[in-house]
Amino acid sequence: MNVLANIRIVLARPIYGGNIGAVCRAMANMGLSDLALAGAGAFDQVEARKMACWATAILEGSRRVATLAEALGDCALVFGTTARLGLYRQHTRTPREWAATILAAAQAGRVALLFGPEDDGLSNEELAQCHHLVRIPSTPEYPSLNLAQAVMICAYELYAASGAFEPLPEKSPLAESRMKERLFAMWEEMLLEIGFMQPDKAQHMMLGLRRIFARGALSEDDVRILMGIARQTRWYAHQPRSRPPG
Repeated sequence: MNVLANIRIVLARPIYGGNIGAVCRAMANMGLSDLALAGAGAFDQVEARKMACWATAILEGSRRVATLAEALGDCALVFGTTARLGLYRQHTRTPREWAATILAAAQAGRVALLFGPEDDGLSNEELAQCHHLVRIPSTPEYPSLNLAQAVMICAYELYAASGAFEPLPEKSPLAESRMKERLFAMWEEMLLEIGFMQPDKAQHMMLGLRRIFARGALSEDDVRILMGIARQTRWYAHQPRSRPPG
């Protein structure tokens, strides 16, 4: 089951076509496709399509309804977003904190994420139709986010928590200890030959070098590159140098 398909983005009274299009693009980026526009007035369709980019299918497939009740009627849970504080707005959680709850609910029924208009956000009457409130962390000096940016943040947290993203595996396996020991031996010889360190300081210097390399996982390809640097440096160090005339 694609749990993300059961999550609906609802825009209450959106104003700008560019923001609506950008919301569609953000949804497409994060695997969401169900968009409802509640109480939307006339907006710039050309700008909306331009900002939707390759996500025009979401824009064209969006449900346009007159009231918020129509957009939310078939949803089991409604999460409303708010940037303002005040009566009944204190009990908020971040998108990351709500993500697991939203995904669990979407396993059994449709869940809505409700976003208010760009100028003043959701009203108290609209928030009253929500079961839970979401607040995106932001600086107190300027807490209001652009509509599409707010949708993207919430959608990202849901997509990340869903486990849908699978990073590409490292094509080269991690280097084994014996391979890394050969690397350290080559680098020690190289650093001694080029005069970077003296024999009596070599042990101390190599401990520092080992710590540097230990800060990240080295793949076999990584070690081969570092060995190649050592070989080439040693070769170059033994080449004759021409002296300037005079």
